[in-house]
Amino acid sequence: MKSKTDGRVYFDWAATAVPEYAEIQFPFGNPSSMHAEGRAALEALEAARSRCAAVLGIPRECLYFTSGGTESNCIPLYSCIARQCGGRIIASAGEHSSVTGNLLVLERLGKAIGRIPIDETGRTTPDLLKNTLEKYGNVRFAAIMAVNNEIGTVNDMAALGNVLREKVPPVHLHCDMVQAAGKISLDIAGWGIDSASLSAHKLGGPRGIGLLYLRKPQEVVYSGGGQERNIRPGTENVAGALALADCLENHALPEKLHEQYTAAHRRWQHFLTALKSIDRCRLIPAGREPDDTGFSPYIVQAAFRDIPGEVMARALDDLGFAISTGSACTSSHQRPVLAAMGLEDNISLEGVRISQGWSTTDEEIDLLLDAVREVLRFL
Repeated sequence: MKSKTDGRVYFDWAATAVPEYAEIQFPFGNPSSMHAEGRAALEALEAARSRCAAVLGIPRECLYFTSGGTESNCIPLYSCIARQCGGRIIASAGEHSSVTGNLLVLERLGKAIGRIPIDETGRTTPDLLKNTLEKYGNVRFAAIMAVNNEIGTVNDMAALGNVLREKVPPVHLHCDMVQAAGKISLDIAGWGIDSASLSAHKLGGPRGIGLLYLRKPQEVVYSGGGQERNIRPGTENVAGALALADCLENHALPEKLHEQYTAAHRRWQHFLTALKSIDRCRLIPAGREPDDTGFSPYIVQAAFRDIPGEVMARALDDLGFAISTGSACTSSHQRPVLAAMGLEDNISLEGVRISQGWSTTDEEIDLLLDAVREVLRFL
């Protein structure tokens, strides 16, 4: 499916990708049942797990199917209570609301929490992490995303993992990889990641299925029927697991990822160069250059002077273009990531997120640029 459908052009891939998975044929039995139908479903589920693990380059026993990125972020966070883990939980100021919101819940439950600042590019640097560790002194869990979902900033997870591995006692590193999988190269084992989250619908798969990576099994705060080795109880979504495996193979295998990344980077170079030539446009961060590989080539944040982001999004929607003001999981009036970057209130208010995908075309980029110029003429 192309991103242009029914006369509309889709530039909100960071919220959800254009679906591309085929209707999955799968055994209908319950994988926990002992009869032949159940055994066939279990075999299909485990085959999907093995395929996902092969793409990600990690042991299959470290992968657990969940309902999506939010649950895969929550399980490791709340395990700090189940394990009666002492010490503080910290997270970068650029995290998704499924992390930041649940940190507030954990704080109300008595856990000590803290924030790792981000710099003006939206990045968590090793120095900022070191300073945060020194400030609190008793950190046991750190949540740092690989690619920021609003700005597209890519964090150096290898360097951040090295900082945490130097600590005694060790600090658990959780990584939200929802905007990274299928977009940039991943090295989960090499980065020293202890847990990570992925979501199928960001890869063109169905909603309601995701992956949790756990380097070691953990205690969890709720129980059920024992599915997913007691990490995520509940009847397994076999069709979703198979679709997720398809999507990872379509986008995260090294050769396919490189090809798609190169094409996306070329399109984004053209797009960002054109945006920088528009007098009323300011890229966020302002210093982002079209060829900067420190950002995902799938996400850009921009502000248009004197036009609130909501107004720009509505105006472009009227012209047939879908963009957003930020994360679909956060109120459009709240831009905590931009505030943490130190941006002025008016810039944060004017910010919009534009995100492309694998099927985005050069023609669609040019059509969007024409639409932006048209909006600027009458606003």
